[in-house]
Amino acid sequence: MKNSIVISPDDSVGVALAALKKGEQAEGVTLCEDIERGHKFALKDIKTGDPVIKYGEVIGRAVADIRPGEHVHTHNMKTGLEGARDYTYNKRSIAPAPAGKHRTVNVYERFGGEVGIRNELWVIPTVGCVNAQARAIVEAFRSKHGKLSGVDGCFTYTHPYGCSQIGEDHERTKLLLQRMVKHPNCGGVLVLGLGCENNRMDVFRETLGEYDEKRTRFLIAQDVADEIDEGVKLLDELYETAKNDRRVEKDISCLKIGLKCGGSDGLSGITANPLVGRLSDYMASVGGTTVLTEVPEMFGAEQLLMDRAKDEETFERTVKLINGFKEYYQKHDQPVYENPSPGNKAGGITTLEDKSLGCTQKSGTQEVCGVLFDGDRLTAHGLNLLNGPGNDMVAVTNLGCAGCHLVLFTTGRGTPFGGFVPTVKISTNSDLAKRKSNWIDFDAGGIAAGESFDSKLEQLIDLVVKVADGQQTVNERYNSRDIALFKTGVTL
Repeated sequence: MKNSIVISPDDSVGVALAALKKGEQAEGVTLCEDIERGHKFALKDIKTGDPVIKYGEVIGRAVADIRPGEHVHTHNMKTGLEGARDYTYNKRSIAPAPAGKHRTVNVYERFGGEVGIRNELWVIPTVGCVNAQARAIVEAFRSKHGKLSGVDGCFTYTHPYGCSQIGEDHERTKLLLQRMVKHPNCGGVLVLGLGCENNRMDVFRETLGEYDEKRTRFLIAQDVADEIDEGVKLLDELYETAKNDRRVEKDISCLKIGLKCGGSDGLSGITANPLVGRLSDYMASVGGTTVLTEVPEMFGAEQLLMDRAKDEETFERTVKLINGFKEYYQKHDQPVYENPSPGNKAGGITTLEDKSLGCTQKSGTQEVCGVLFDGDRLTAHGLNLLNGPGNDMVAVTNLGCAGCHLVLFTTGRGTPFGGFVPTVKISTNSDLAKRKSNWIDFDAGGIAAGESFDSKLEQLIDLVVKVADGQQTVNERYNSRDIALFKTGVTL
């Protein structure tokens, strides 16, 4: 097993694949100090002000002279990034991904030609005031029926919003909840309102667009004597329809897969993220769809994504995506580059460029075919970019609301979190997978020990197929299911 790696021949730093000791040899240099796994060490003299190169790209500048074999981290380098800027479209010639083997998945046919990979019953509150009632309706329904037959469970997704919001926040809350109501993983949904909230039920219904009326019910708590009893009756109606649904075989290209990372470490950009990038390329080769989000974690790698835009319009939308998020930070007088997190730094990530170049490995190598903003739904096959922050709960919620059936979530530090769609946790290192089997679905750490990307990709595709066919993810087994709605403005 190798103890270190140089990712690109142009790099001025190597990365420790295991904890290294002072005096050890790594990549042809003698280490001047202990280097923790995932952390960087200099391969040559780096003078004050010189760029530090990793992934073949600049990840920051030295703020002190750095000797070969010396630890390279927050004490001797810093970001070189700035705010909003102008960009140039330099379209790269991209070879199509090698044609992958088509697989089939067993899914549910839904309204409007959609497919779902789950057949669940949901209660979705329009406002946080009825969160307790939503939970009570689900509990009463479960108690009444015991073990449910023909459906994958009954759940509610509570949140604190839907009232005392104005402008963009109010519209975004309404829109995201409407997207959930029509999500194809749901076999029946009860929309529960209070009756006096900003997110009025009549407006919600009028602006919902086309939906499956057989699988959707609405209830205003203030309009009935016992909203729990009425809610259970409506769930009973939905259950009678959903429990007769059956899976049908479809090509894997029908899947829409979200790409997300959280609690990253120095191995994220070496093992799990490039593995997920290969899966994204595979999906593009078979006509499927993937979605990359976390816009702040594109900063520093954005030009690489822009150069992969399929055309000028997609490039311009990518520029809008990047500069718009920078302007959002500046509007609130916040630093654009207040990242990486303490956990990221402890894992070996030093600057936002370092983090972003590792994060965007999940996008693979193929064209950027679409860019989505609030309210946009997936239409372009291949790789898409989605507006939104890096926050795990918000990002996974956004991916689900854009239409993703499941999310591949890479992590080096670990997290138990799961969203309202199956959230497949992929560890960047094997230690995490062994310690936290109650969090992790797939171990990509073997890549650092010499396992091939090709063999790991086949294993990951196998897992995606199994999850699409109904195998529960760890977050589902432990009932870790949450949503978070993005908020940017004031609360009344």
